[in-house]
Amino acid sequence: MVDDLENKQESVGTQTLAIRPLAVDELDYDSRILKTDILTNRSLAVNNLTWELFFSIGFSHHYEILLKTNSLEERIFYIKKAAENHWSKDRLIEELKADVYHHNALIPNNFIQTISNKVSALKAIEMFKDNYLLDFVNMEELDARSKEDVDERVLEQKIVQNVKDFIMTFGRDFTFVGNQYHLEKFGVEQFPDLLFYNRELAALVCVELKFGDFKPAYLGQLSAYLRILDSEVKKPFENPSIGIVLCKTASKPFVEFLIQGYENPMGVATYKTKDEIRSLLPSEEQLQKLLTQDD
Repeated sequence: MVDDLENKQESVGTQTLAIRPLAVDELDYDSRILKTDILTNRSLAVNNLTWELFFSIGFSHHYEILLKTNSLEERIFYIKKAAENHWSKDRLIEELKADVYHHNALIPNNFIQTISNKVSALKAIEMFKDNYLLDFVNMEELDARSKEDVDERVLEQKIVQNVKDFIMTFGRDFTFVGNQYHLEKFGVEQFPDLLFYNRELAALVCVELKFGDFKPAYLGQLSAYLRILDSEVKKPFENPSIGIVLCKTASKPFVEFLIQGYENPMGVATYKTKDEIRSLLPSEEQLQKLLTQDD
């Protein structure tokens, strides 16, 4: 039987790890050296992870993934993402910090209903997260403005100034087209906040920034932008434009309910900024107290 199994093995680099029946529960390192018996004695029948993808990222990548994840599925997710998107170690660390695994493909959307090509619809669902970490934005440092003055335009300018970081946070294959992009239909002018193009989706992606909580009116506004984009800007070979509302907070069930009533592909995501993340951490005094407490 062993000989039969060995005869069925395909060359490394094209086969999936699922081809080999193996028996270890977790990817692991021993003295920071990859155990080769893990690769030859376990089955990883998850999302067609290949040997080529596994070995295409470095040891330091694997070490960070093992250090900061808890499940096999999560580890395979990051291995695939790092390999397919050619993430550097620093980029991987940022993705792990943003907890991409638990936010991937969870954005409230209507893509399945509104994108006729189901493969494209599934790609769109996978492309966008339900929450984005904008750690290059610190509202506390924006010109000491009052809270009332910190509006969508201020956030927009901060993103434009850090558009490379935003694109890295947003996802792969995005190209920045412009902000306050001028649209006109029947003499009526409109100015969407941010406009991108995604090569993999072959579609324009319109992002509306909202400083506060989600409001139903945002979907109507975004739908109007998408309709004009498809009429006046989209190329014949491109797919329908996709819209994303990016706001501070949103009720997912409420958004899911409302968004099904629109014919344009849209989703609603939330974001966190650096100052918000800092507010969730213990203060220096609290840390000192914890460190000095007796057992």
